[in-house]
Amino acid sequence: MTERPADWPAAGPIDLARQDLPHRSAVTEWWYVNAHLETVDGRSLSLFASFFRIAKGRDEATNDTLYAHSVSWALSDLDAKRYYPDTLVDRDAPRLALERLDRGEGATKDPRIRRALREVLERGNVPYPDHMFEAEPYVNARQLELEYGPNRFARQSDGSYTLTLFHEYFECGADLVLRPEKAAVRHGEDGVVRGHDGADMFYYFVPRCAVSGTVTLNGLPVAVASGAGWYDHEFGGHRSDEAEPNEHVAWNWVAAQLADGREVSAYTMIDVKTGDALGQRAVVIGADGRAESFAGLSLEPVGSWRSTRTFNTYPTRWHLRVPDARLDLELEAAFEDQELITLISKPAFWEGRVAVAGHIDGKPVAGRGYVERSGFLEVSDLDGFFKAVGQEVRRSVANLLPYEPSYERVRDLIASESRDHYMEGVDLQKFVKTGVVPVREITDRGGKGWRSYAALACCDVVGGDSRDYVHWLAMPELMHVGSLIVDDVQDRSTVRRGGPTCHEAHGDALAINAGTSCYFMGQHLLSGTQVSNVAKLALYDLYFEALRAGHAGQAADIEGLDDFVPKAIETGDTRDLESRVLAIHRLKTAAPAGALSRMGAVVGAGKPEQVEALGRYFEAIGLSFQIVDDVLNLRGFAGNLKHRGEDIAHGKVTLPVAKAFGRLGHDERVWLWETLRSRPQDQDVVEGVIARLEEVGAIEACAIEARERLETAWELVQPLLEDSIVKIMLRAFGYYVLERHY
Repeated sequence: MTERPADWPAAGPIDLARQDLPHRSAVTEWWYVNAHLETVDGRSLSLFASFFRIAKGRDEATNDTLYAHSVSWALSDLDAKRYYPDTLVDRDAPRLALERLDRGEGATKDPRIRRALREVLERGNVPYPDHMFEAEPYVNARQLELEYGPNRFARQSDGSYTLTLFHEYFECGADLVLRPEKAAVRHGEDGVVRGHDGADMFYYFVPRCAVSGTVTLNGLPVAVASGAGWYDHEFGGHRSDEAEPNEHVAWNWVAAQLADGREVSAYTMIDVKTGDALGQRAVVIGADGRAESFAGLSLEPVGSWRSTRTFNTYPTRWHLRVPDARLDLELEAAFEDQELITLISKPAFWEGRVAVAGHIDGKPVAGRGYVERSGFLEVSDLDGFFKAVGQEVRRSVANLLPYEPSYERVRDLIASESRDHYMEGVDLQKFVKTGVVPVREITDRGGKGWRSYAALACCDVVGGDSRDYVHWLAMPELMHVGSLIVDDVQDRSTVRRGGPTCHEAHGDALAINAGTSCYFMGQHLLSGTQVSNVAKLALYDLYFEALRAGHAGQAADIEGLDDFVPKAIETGDTRDLESRVLAIHRLKTAAPAGALSRMGAVVGAGKPEQVEALGRYFEAIGLSFQIVDDVLNLRGFAGNLKHRGEDIAHGKVTLPVAKAFGRLGHDERVWLWETLRSRPQDQDVVEGVIARLEEVGAIEACAIEARERLETAWELVQPLLEDSIVKIMLRAFGYYVLERHY
């Protein structure tokens, strides 16, 4: 920008009475507050709030700028380690978001997620946890006075600021007064910083305020005994309609208040696509209010924590160094889960309370602060999402079944604290060798992890909080792996997940024992006090129902389809044969998936109709998953994950084969059956069978059936669920199953 807008601050001290006002020249503007509070009853809390105003167009009659508004805030309860976030967005948000989708913009480029999001937006909704203002926000042009739903921020005549926040669902909020104790400070280069769209912004902040008032938790207000606050204001951006924002900008930002009266603020901006640094600056404010700005700094993320709702990864610590200031600080999260989920920020960011410790000028310092990390989107599509899910599932299994378990862990896996005498004579190393290693060898090779995701997602989608059930991630995987180990013994398979099967490595007896033991480890994970005894009984019923169904399906699979094929060959009537194929798929895959999703919905306190509809949807997913698997076996998996036509070479009657029996003449039906029974190893013969199945439309008919079953199930569950980000992911997962290539 070659010339600053006329309403930007001139040289010298910031005139807050003027500059706190909304700026007509700004396309993007926000007012931000954070505070660290101690209540009279001894609680330690922190909160932040951001009020946004962004130009969205012009009034055709007056040519005045029209604005979209939003507010994001969150309360961090340090003692309970709980995070209470809220985001309100403009009532025009669905239209604006649809326009962005039409332009190809948005953090995720995954077509399945974008398609699912479009469905929500076209209904005129935004996905929860975002929700829209009930009334148009009010912004006073003559004095700082913002009213965004129940959330308000205003400057008083005495120079103090009032902040009111409230979240109806969590029954939490704040009613605070912030009194500046230091003058406003310019960030960046004399106040100018680069915005996310490449345009210049002006940025100033008040690094310390005294805070008084009340905080509300669980509907009960409590007085603040002491508190320190921070206020900043940023405005600017492009006005040109041709300007294209850089969607790859990410940033780290720090606001720290030290016990010795000093403050530190720093930011780094990065183009995550190219890795290029787009700007950085640190400002150190002395106890006397004098500020020094530094261009040279490093702000390095350390450690990691993965959200089990978005499956994005965030640092747990940061290392801030400013060499010219002789500053070296460690910033550590007060607790890990301070993630705010919102589609207005890719679709989540981390902003939370940190503890600060280190040295300035060689002297030890300590304090507290806030860190924001936004734009570092590790999971941008469904393939990456389920890769991350799989990693967390394996970590959960490893936590339950460590290679070096404690005595107490082995005791809990074998018996319980009240049955300690069961451990007499138990050798821990032998237990690991016979009970842990055979299972871990299979689980650690990887897997899709979608069954584990089903349980957590269905908890969230009905309004529950899956963070209380993260330990459940191991349960569906163990149920599945147990069945794989036993199935491989029964089928005499030699390869599983790219390595030798369990019985090949450890023998039949040990494999059978290890596989069946997996079924009972789920009981250990279901124990706890998060749910009532009534709900717990429902969980046990669902869990064992899934196991019964799975074993019935395996028995049907072992028995085979030979008794049903002759009728299909003789008459061309394939209804019984197709039904038998689908019964095996339903019992082995669909029923466990349905049970796990129902379990998640139960602990999420879903209504009975929601629980059942989600179960039916995941049953449809499981069934469609297996049908698509049959299709891919004939059309080919991406990356040649399996040999094309492997089922034909093994003589297997799959759904496409069953449908083909009804579309071929009698002589060709006989030919197809005889070819399958010969288990052809000549690829030319296999390709000939596949070509004929394609010609008569048997393979495509299966793809259509998978799609229709899934769509029918979605039509039943969709109206029963509030539009939410989790719901979008469930819908997108259905597309993922239908459109996968591996």
